Formats: sequence, structure tokens, C-alpha cells
Amino acid sequence: MWTSDQAYDRFMGRFSTRLAPLFADFAGAHGSVLDVGAGTGALTGELVRRDLDVHAAEPSAAFVASLQARFPGIDVREAGAEELPWPDATFDVALAQLVISFMSDAPAGIREMERVVRPGGTVAVCMWDREGMEMLAAVNNTRNALGDADGIVQPYRNRESIEGLIPGATMQLLEVDADYADFEDFWTALTGGAGPAGVWAASLVDEQRTAARTELFQQLGRPEGAFTLTGRAWAAKLTRA
Repeated sequence: MWTSDQAYDRFMGRFSTRLAPLFADFAGAHGSVLDVGAGTGALTGELVRRDLDVHAAEPSAAFVASLQARFPGIDVREAGAEELPWPDATFDVALAQLVISFMSDAPAGIREMERVVRPGGTVAVCMWDREGMEMLAAVNNTRNALGDADGIVQPYRNRESIEGLIPGATMQLLEVDADYADFEDFWTALTGGAGPAGVWAASLVDEQRTAARTELFQQLGRPEGAFTLTGRAWAAKLTRA
């Protein structure tokens, strides 16, 4: 049985680790950097590799423990984006990779990120596009086809909504690929229970599970052997006045 961080890494990590360097480049990460909603450390690890002064906030105690074990030299605190436990104007850059859709109050989270960044510093976020993230689109289409679409619509999954959250932000579409050995590799990662899609898949039993597996195989084009999926994420950044 996988731990929660292992399940997340198998499910989303194969995308998020490839997204991290693109996002860090887009944001111009430098100096003292805060990773908000750090999860299992896809972005954190990239920032550490760049030899930056890295700090991380993460609301899940299990993920905090994983981050502390993986990156023992950095400051990791158990906290949500909406109430960051650092003083005003602490960091050069505050980043949130694949987090804003899961914030309980995204506008408050953005305000907190701005608060802890120094004047002239950068606040940047990115989130998967609803249709451009092929893996999640296939899952959502499967749920729709089976008449089980509860809870699959999440906010901030397109350019317009992110621009509305951060008016005046510079926007860019980031694109990465992830590889699967075969459909079984995909299915096993999905049913590990990570994220809303994984929780849904893991909850299926008997006929529901069989129907979902069959429909998802169709949605992915009936892959035989290895295949690749593309993930596209909208990134937004602004400079604190």
C-alpha cells in the first residue's frame, strides 16, 4: 500500500516534476523563495536544486513530514495559503504550483502571497487547464459519460478565471508530457487515491469500477503498450508594488 505522498507522486508527480522547472523559469525564481502548497515537493525540489533560499508552506501534516524528510535543510511549516506564518515582505518570490483550485479562499491566498513578498518581488501561480490537461480531461469525460460528474468542476482551470483572480498578471501557457508504460500503469496510478480524481476512482466497486475502466480506456484512445499524455497549465505572475 502506498503512502499518501507515494500515491500523489505516481499520479500527478510525473507531470508536476516536469512542470516545476518551466514554472520556476517563468516566475524568475531567485533569492528567497516561498513554495505555497508545496505538496510532496515537486517544485520545492527544483528550487533546492537551483541553490535558492527555499521555504515551504503545506496544510497536510503527512506532506509536511515528507517534505521535512526529503529536504531537511529548508524551513517547512504546516499552513494553508490563506494564513501564511511569515512576516510581511519576507521573500523575493512566492510561488503556488497547482494549488489555487484547492485553496479554500483563493483571493485571500493571493493576498497573503503578496503580503509576504517584498516590494518589487514576484507572486506567481499556475494551474492545469481544464481541457489542456489530457489526463484529467479523460477522467472528467469518463465521469460525465457514466453520469457521475459530481465535484469534477473546479475553479481557476482556464485563462479567463485566473486572469480574473490576478488582474493585470502576465500569462503564459506551460506544456509538459508524461509517459505511461501501458494502460495498467495509468489505471494503477489513478486508483491510488491521490487528488479528487484518484479519490473518485478508488471509491469505485464492482460494476462501477469495470465500467469506469472500460470507458477510460476508450477516452484515452485504447492505448496498446506505452503512451504519452500532455499537460498544459496556465501560469500567471505579477510584481508587488
